Amino acid sequence: MSQRANYFKLGLFVIGAIAAGIAVLLIIGTGRWLKPRTTIETYFNESVQGLDIGSKIKYRGVAIGEVTRISFTYVKYEQDKAMNQRKRYVLVEGQLEPRLVGGKAANDIASPESSAIEVERGLRVHLAPQGITGTNYLELDYVDALPAPVLPIDWTPQNIYIPSTPSTITTFVSAASEVLERLHRLDIETTIANLNKLLTTATDRVASLDTGGISKRAEKTLAKIDSTLDGIASKRLSDEAVGLLTELRKTNGELQSFLSNPSFRKLPEDTSAALGRVRELVSDPRLPQSIAHMERTLGRLDRIFGAGEADLGTTFENLRQITDNLRDLTEDAKRYPSNLLFGAPPLPLEHTR
Repeated sequence: MSQRANYFKLGLFVIGAIAAGIAVLLIIGTGRWLKPRTTIETYFNESVQGLDIGSKIKYRGVAIGEVTRISFTYVKYEQDKAMNQRKRYVLVEGQLEPRLVGGKAANDIASPESSAIEVERGLRVHLAPQGITGTNYLELDYVDALPAPVLPIDWTPQNIYIPSTPSTITTFVSAASEVLERLHRLDIETTIANLNKLLTTATDRVASLDTGGISKRAEKTLAKIDSTLDGIASKRLSDEAVGLLTELRKTNGELQSFLSNPSFRKLPEDTSAALGRVRELVSDPRLPQSIAHMERTLGRLDRIFGAGEADLGTTFENLRQITDNLRDLTEDAKRYPSNLLFGAPPLPLEHTR
């Protein structure tokens, strides 16, 4: 009887442990599902190889959510259109935890109105490789080039929509494809043929040149130059150069003797003294008074000579007549000295009746 009771208790213990484990799992799972999340969606017009459900969504390298769905836009939207008229974009949905973003940025991404403003500011999603494993994740960041390109859509997204930008690999592949396409458009064969033709023409022209004749003419020219240089009277040039050097030495000696003359050395001192006297004269306060007095005197003389110009002419004429009379009197006294003392009086003047 006691052995059966022990089995019963053991069974109760096992059932209680299982129930407790299930309760713990439910509590942990409930806490995970009760966290506030924001669903976003984006579209890609390229391959999303390496992106899986559960891949991280990062905001500038910080994990803030995960991918929850990967599909095509024509599965969810454009149901009223024919299959050949629907867009072939890849639809990627994810859930973000605003608490992981933190601060004002959490509210900016969590609400549709604020997220639209952030999209206008350049918020975009793009695929980013995770190391060399071949897996990718979604990266949220702001682009520098505004306005950033957006895929054209003609439906209203059901969740918060954040446009995508081409991934780095896609951009690189596109650039490489463009370079290859330009290379294909180049007519390389024609270019090589033209180059070969040019080289052939240059070779023929060089071969047609008379290199022997050119060499002979060059030798004759050099010989003429040598003979001309030899014909120059080098001795005469040497004598003239020596004479020129002698004259230069003589001129140098005269210049040194002139510069060493005490009078020349004293010239700066005399000049400085003269300049000092001129400076003292100019700085003398009586100089303006003297100039003003001189101006007044010149003004008076100008007025005197200007007003009495006619009187001065008459005075000079009378003086000339007096001088003539004195000259006649002197001549008469020299010829007839007695007439000056004993001469008869002058005749009276005749009165007119």
